[in-house]
Amino acid sequence: MRFVHAIEGLSLWTGRAFGWCILILTLSVSYEVFVRYVLNSPTVWAFDMMIQMYGALFLMCGAYALAQDTHVRADVVYRLFPVRVQAGLDFLLYFLFFFPGIIALVWYGYEIASDSWRYKEVSFNSPASIQIYFFKSLIPLAGGLLVIQGIAELVRCVMAIRTGVWPERLADVKETEDLLSEADLEAIEAISPNNR
Repeated sequence: MRFVHAIEGLSLWTGRAFGWCILILTLSVSYEVFVRYVLNSPTVWAFDMMIQMYGALFLMCGAYALAQDTHVRADVVYRLFPVRVQAGLDFLLYFLFFFPGIIALVWYGYEIASDSWRYKEVSFNSPASIQIYFFKSLIPLAGGLLVIQGIAELVRCVMAIRTGVWPERLADVKETEDLLSEADLEAIEAISPNNR
């Protein structure tokens, strides 16, 4: 588990670090709205800034979401299967769909980033000509992080197949609905007749 938790730790750290893009994105949008509609003086850089912050957040938090098992999954039937069947299905699907797609992301992302660096690419969306080759470098980097996290997920699947229990994940944050359901369960247990 140390190997898996080390990879998850890297994914969690990266997700938390790039999570600050939300703050930058919020501040830049708020600033742009204020100067555009109150001062009637729009900026030339805000649109590019918003696209780059959102793109960086989206790309670099993929491994974080995978490490926290928060990717969207059509699990209407999946959750009814025993853990060993779930793990076997996940293991198979990682090889059939996940790794081919992510390896393509790394391969073509590297080509896109290297071309962007060679041309010193700038944004054509605004007259500010903001440099975007730094952000295009995040494409293969995000793919590499997803490959590493995918390997950890494969190890997790093998462990679940062997033991019949999903190994614990490194905890970070919880969904609000999960927190509310836990609070509801605690409240129900507190007032149940067996506890009196």
